[in-house]
Amino acid sequence: MSGLVNALLIVAVVVVVIVRQFRARPISTGRRWWLLPVILAVVALREPGILDAHHRTESALLLATEVLVGLGMGAGWAWTTRVWTEADGVVWTKSTKASAAAWFAGIAVRVGLYALGAVVGVHQDSSALMIGLAVTLLVRSGILVWRAQSLPSAASANGPTRAYGDDMARVTRKEGV
Repeated sequence: MSGLVNALLIVAVVVVVIVRQFRARPISTGRRWWLLPVILAVVALREPGILDAHHRTESALLLATEVLVGLGMGAGWAWTTRVWTEADGVVWTKSTKASAAAWFAGIAVRVGLYALGAVVGVHQDSSALMIGLAVTLLVRSGILVWRAQSLPSAASANGPTRAYGDDMARVTRKEGV
């Protein structure tokens, strides 16, 4: 795929994921939560330009840093997402303001990495960004599924679990799905 198609795919996935995450929605622990990240990674790894041929070491370091940023961003996003169980036993999630901060911090670090690569002279393909996004989504989804699976016994006794930065004083209404 061309760089433009990859960029459009990345933007489309980010927009869909962000919009969906800031609405209350049920989470299913049985579905294939890992499928979208795996598809993104496969598409990214099929591209030949993931490493710059003239700056292999620098390019590999930037890619490794991108993956680490993806790990951190996914974990930060997952732990700042509110997770709760309704009376009917359905587990719901909704991202918080702290989740948005985790996203913006991750994007700022990625922009910094891109700028650093440009200063060093490393050609950066959109495949590295796509792998970082895949890692972010995989880690976030995995942690949320784990939190959802461990929630029912705790939620029935203690109510909603807290997410970092979540203001539990206000009541969150359930939005239509």
